Amino acid sequence: MLSPDNSIYETEHEDFRQTVRTFLEREAVPHTEQWEKDGVVDRAVWAKAGEAGLLGFEVPEEYDGLGVKDFRYNLIVTEECARLGVTGPGFALHNDVVAPYLVNLTNDEQKRRWLPGMVSGEIITAIAMTEPGAGSDLQGIRTTAVDKGDHYVLNGSKTFITNGILSDLVVVVAKTDPDAGHKGISLLVVERGMEGFSRGRNLDKLGLKAQDTAELTFEDVMVPKENLLGEEGEGFIYLMQNLPQERISIAGMAVAGIEAVLDTTLEYVKTREAFGKPIGKFQNTRFVLAEMATEAYIARTLVNHCVERLNDGTADPVLASMAKWWTTELQQKLTSAGLQMHGGYGFMAEYPISKAYADARIQTIYGGTTEIMKEIIGRSLGL
Repeated sequence: MLSPDNSIYETEHEDFRQTVRTFLEREAVPHTEQWEKDGVVDRAVWAKAGEAGLLGFEVPEEYDGLGVKDFRYNLIVTEECARLGVTGPGFALHNDVVAPYLVNLTNDEQKRRWLPGMVSGEIITAIAMTEPGAGSDLQGIRTTAVDKGDHYVLNGSKTFITNGILSDLVVVVAKTDPDAGHKGISLLVVERGMEGFSRGRNLDKLGLKAQDTAELTFEDVMVPKENLLGEEGEGFIYLMQNLPQERISIAGMAVAGIEAVLDTTLEYVKTREAFGKPIGKFQNTRFVLAEMATEAYIARTLVNHCVERLNDGTADPVLASMAKWWTTELQQKLTSAGLQMHGGYGFMAEYPISKAYADARIQTIYGGTTEIMKEIIGRSLGL
């Protein structure tokens, strides 16, 4: 098989990969089955991940981070989780999505308050954008934050929030001026224990069973002005600035998932026999796998390019949208093909391909649906 293009990685990245792999094999793989049943991971794995240096890479050294803004490290965590089928811990949400907000938008006091805990795993983070009546259309949110002088009064509800049960700190998207359109959106940090902040049920999902996903409710939550992220009314701009990284992160998850499915399927067709020979010896099997290997390589090349663009600061919303929709739709296609190769066994929950099929389905939905990604690209074409 043609090996994935790992040309973007250097020796220090591969050393880090071994650290991540060892950590996951020791601290996550043995517990994954139980986490899937529980619908949430043991909180202790977050503290252990912090000790192992898997959290908050870009946090400055003065706040206990590595001070390294290099998305290759983020991608390695994603790749190793996919390779081992570890989908429970929301490390990618913490590192790839929330970290940029807390590193780039916080003042010195906020950095001292939140960043060390984020690196240690003591503070688990989430971001709350989606609402029961507003998904990809961020301007349609109804959560409000009314200015009361030294604090805001926050009211509203959010749903489908990753890390929703375990999170200690939630970046909440709210309207501070309901009449100002996108200029009336701000970002507030809500912390565990704030009066009026409650969590609904841990949502029962098709896949990603071990990843806690919750409904959050805010009823007259008094959020101090000290918990405003950045400037009031600039929230929509901040979201637009950070969404490309989130979407490239999801594309990275898709490619890692594709490569894991390809490896699993190749192993299976070499050992499963039909009509007296391994099914990998049939021409149709070889042709399907040849297509899978080719498309996986193309997807990896695209994601590598996106990561390089992220690192040099030239990634843009259109490129991120292209990568996000195409890799995640490809993941659906190739995971389905891999399951088909497994025949009836592919439908059995104990087979990794079955879990991969269920876990992959959300990829074309969260972070912006395929349809929204195509709309962004279409508009860039002057249409």
